[in-house]
Amino acid sequence: MINREHGLSVTAQAKALGISRGSIYYKPRPISAADLTLMRRIDELHLDYPFAGSRMLQALLKREGHSVGRLHVATCMKKMGLEAIYRRPNTSKPAPGHKIHPYLLRDLKVEKPNQVWAMDISAPCGEEVEM
Repeated sequence: MINREHGLSVTAQAKALGISRGSIYYKPRPISAADLTLMRRIDELHLDYPFAGSRMLQALLKREGHSVGRLHVATCMKKMGLEAIYRRPNTSKPAPGHKIHPYLLRDLKVEKPNQVWAMDISAPCGEEVEM
């Protein structure tokens, strides 16, 4: 895309393409051999412990004698596309058979005090909520 022998300067070519000049000069570095061996071991550990995140994998690697930080483990996992398997919040799905109550105040205009009252029923039955 960018031709250095062209009559137009590199800056003008980058501007015409809508890309930054810094991205023209960027050359990706190959992954080091040490990182490749570390990533291979992370992959093996991930197969054994699919629930392990970067913290647990770092602890497992330290036990094996690898001196590696948690953020480096997280970066390697991201490069490899690995993610810990864990239960995520499922708050948007209603329980099967759960009745959805209608919102009765949708079309009501609240114009004066004490026209509408509200109550918090989020506390479990029998428990008092202290305010």
